[in-house]
Amino acid sequence: MGEAGAARGGWSRRGFAGALAAAALTAAGCGGGSGGRSAAGREQGSPPAGSPTAPDESSPGPTASSRGSVRPLYLGTYTSAEGGGAGIGVAAYDPVTGRITGRGTLRGVADPSYLAVHPDGRTLYAVRERDDGAVTAVRLADGEVLGSRATGGVGPCHLSVHPSGRWLLSANYGSGSVAVHPIGADGALGVRADLVVHREPAPGPGQEGPHAHQVVTSPDGRHVLAVDLGTDTVYTYRLDPRTGRLAEVARARTRPGSGPRHLTFHPGGRYAYLANEVDDTVTVCAYDPATGRLTVGAPQGTGSGRETNYPAQLLVTADGAYAFLANRGHDSIARYAVEAGGARLRLLGTVPSGGEFPRQIAFSPDGRLLFAAHQRSGTVTVFRVDAAGGELRRAGEPFASPVAVCALPL
Repeated sequence: MGEAGAARGGWSRRGFAGALAAAALTAAGCGGGSGGRSAAGREQGSPPAGSPTAPDESSPGPTASSRGSVRPLYLGTYTSAEGGGAGIGVAAYDPVTGRITGRGTLRGVADPSYLAVHPDGRTLYAVRERDDGAVTAVRLADGEVLGSRATGGVGPCHLSVHPSGRWLLSANYGSGSVAVHPIGADGALGVRADLVVHREPAPGPGQEGPHAHQVVTSPDGRHVLAVDLGTDTVYTYRLDPRTGRLAEVARARTRPGSGPRHLTFHPGGRYAYLANEVDDTVTVCAYDPATGRLTVGAPQGTGSGRETNYPAQLLVTADGAYAFLANRGHDSIARYAVEAGGARLRLLGTVPSGGEFPRQIAFSPDGRLLFAAHQRSGTVTVFRVDAAGGELRRAGEPFASPVAVCALPL
């Protein structure tokens, strides 16, 4: 998921990422991913002293039958970036202590910058964030790559699996489009079923075109929503469950120049929260499940103060009580209390993210741990989540992972 293109002043995705680039990684680890378009234009960093070294790459890592008390963790990266990973990083984490242990690398997947897993837990999907965009399926039992399919667009930066398990949705950042691929019984991907290009409205201030940054399904499964940073718009579609075709049913415009990046639903299904990368804000959106229409509320602060900051991703706890936002630049995680049944966010404060440029955050399945993938420092930090008060407490030292932009704990 790229921050460039959303950059203030109208920089390109590649130019913005290049301006932020740090020194190349000096030690290898498990890859982590979701990021920029070409190797020359991605941020890089060095893992902290004393971080774990590269794991043995001989095995696909923990599986349902072999992991025991630990759980699997998969990490994306840019394979074409200097200091990037060699494929999808494989690790294991202790669900009690949060400690991460490297287990290897799933090779054969290029620039896997964002990852998602099938609802049945058997297949992993990754974007290939290149000009010849593609999505790839990997069988988790043995790490076998089941094949790749073209997305029909440039630089896919996000993907998600429809709750039915029958369709893979992906967002092409560079060309501003959304693709749909059928998923077979074995988890492999079929020929693309649809491709929708965001041709209107016109790009927002400082943008040269549409930039689809995320595509997700509403909690009730009735609508697919695509967040476009370039057009300052969230598009709502109906997905035909038989053909995989998308039909647009609504649009929600955000404030011009806000650069919406990431949308997260409240578990109640009536509200969603939108992280706006360009103007460093979040907004509460009312959602009508019947029509799929979003109503965008007023912008709110991210806790970054006057620092240059690019909010990345929002999470909401399963009970709907708290929300967390990754702040790149401020290098923090903002904490919000969710009030009025989901209709209001109240900023509680921020905590240091434990690394540089937290690109993506993710909960463990039980919600007790929060993982933060740091693109520039090449690390993954784990926090314990206090269910009662929403506090975050560091769980050990950061885990070294080259150009870490996505962590997927299972």
